[in-house]
Amino acid sequence: MTQYVQASTATATKQQAVDLAGPAVQQRLAAGAQIVGPVTSVFWHLGEYGTGEEWQLLLKTTAERYPQLEAYLLEQHPWDNPELCAVPITLGAAPCLKWISDSVVEP
Repeated sequence: MTQYVQASTATATKQQAVDLAGPAVQQRLAAGAQIVGPVTSVFWHLGEYGTGEEWQLLLKTTAERYPQLEAYLLEQHPWDNPELCAVPITLGAAPCLKWISDSVVEP
């Protein structure tokens, strides 16, 4: 059975999120992406507490394709050490899950 994940990261601007999302989907690393924002983030960074405005990028893929998606995002992200997490999609409508699987088939 195929396993599915939703990966998330954030960027400083909407355009940076779009610039990451487009090639990820075009290269079939992700079936689709949503960009949400701006969002307010509260965090620790380099030992200091902070807040900031960011744009959240959510990408759907399979567990099998996630390593390639992660490598792409870490290489192309404008930040040196971006937050990048993936959570399992434990349930979903069968047509949606099929769409994810069909969309991330390697070219």
